[in-house]
Amino acid sequence: MSRALLSHILHRPPPLLASRGGGRGGALPSRLRTLRLNCSVAEATASGDEAPAPPARKKRVVSGVQPTGLVHLGNYLGAIKNWVSLQDLYETLFFIVDLHAITLPYEAPQLSKATRSTAAIYLACGIDSSKASVFVQSHVRAHVELMWLLSSSTPIGWLNRMIQFKEKSRKAGDENVGVALLTYPVLMASDILLYQSDLVPVGEDQTQHLELTREIAERVNNLYGGRKWKKMGGRGGSLFKVPEALIPPAGARVMSLTDGLSKMSKSAPSDQSRINLLDPKDVIMNKIKRCKTDSFPGLEFDNPERPECNNLLSIYQIITGKTKEEVIRECENMNWGSFKTTLTDALIDHLQPIQVRYEEIMSDPGYLDGVLLEGSGKAAEIADITLNNVYQAMGFLRR
Repeated sequence: MSRALLSHILHRPPPLLASRGGGRGGALPSRLRTLRLNCSVAEATASGDEAPAPPARKKRVVSGVQPTGLVHLGNYLGAIKNWVSLQDLYETLFFIVDLHAITLPYEAPQLSKATRSTAAIYLACGIDSSKASVFVQSHVRAHVELMWLLSSSTPIGWLNRMIQFKEKSRKAGDENVGVALLTYPVLMASDILLYQSDLVPVGEDQTQHLELTREIAERVNNLYGGRKWKKMGGRGGSLFKVPEALIPPAGARVMSLTDGLSKMSKSAPSDQSRINLLDPKDVIMNKIKRCKTDSFPGLEFDNPERPECNNLLSIYQIITGKTKEEVIRECENMNWGSFKTTLTDALIDHLQPIQVRYEEIMSDPGYLDGVLLEGSGKAAEIADITLNNVYQAMGFLRR
């Protein structure tokens, strides 16, 4: 498990006013302040013999993974593995975003099975239900209710400029694209704002959605919060916290095994492009043996002409917990055959305990159901407060 943690907290930027144009891509928007995970838990330990300060409220972190396809190495190294450290540092809510899974055509009989499997993988990877709330998105109905309320204040132009919508709709064609593909960023905003989240773990290619969430939060705060909310009988002030981005350690973005310039993805047509967390040993061995490499001598990080080399070395670094310098010393003079054997062994050794624990959890459905029920109950307590405040501020008759 990589040792992840915040190195510092940045002050929140001043509120955004009205809508804004301009494209949004993988680079971090200038208005979106970010926090980067450090690699040393020791840096969080206070030094000296001074009396400890009173404990502050833990900041709240929310994140989730879709139950579509199989959870792969990119999901694990880019998200779930970091969550295990985050649960010790923050108040954490990790959920399975099953409502997002239906924005594109899917197999209905498989949805509930995939949802349970994804929850079991969370736990098998080290998420502790005594520290983090683990639940299914659709089990907390406030997600959908708040989405509808937020939709009334979200300009359609903000959604039309979302890059993922443009890319997916172009591939699928207008007749095969539902409205949900356009509006799901509002549901994502609901997922985050519902819990008054302080921090949201995102990759550097995912910040556009978080920036939209921030814009929606500030727009609704401006339209209905403050004195306007107080006149409606509320406490006044902001209805939503405006969340910050939490960027995982460098190298946590795992690329395809068949194309070092493309992100490892569930939706890629070839299963050869990814290592699934539940792949058996012989499948892992075969995928690494056949993965794309290059003809350059030796191995090295950060050469733009060698994206596959950088990707495979980065995977090895994160899986083993070694520093980049240690990996270079160990591997720089290896040929591809030797390194692939080394990487395969490291992957199998790392994933085997997860696979064993996964099977144990799936064989005890009562335990898994109990974890999800408890998690959804804790989440609903937080969510209902936010939702009721928004209903009140927007003028709805109290239930």
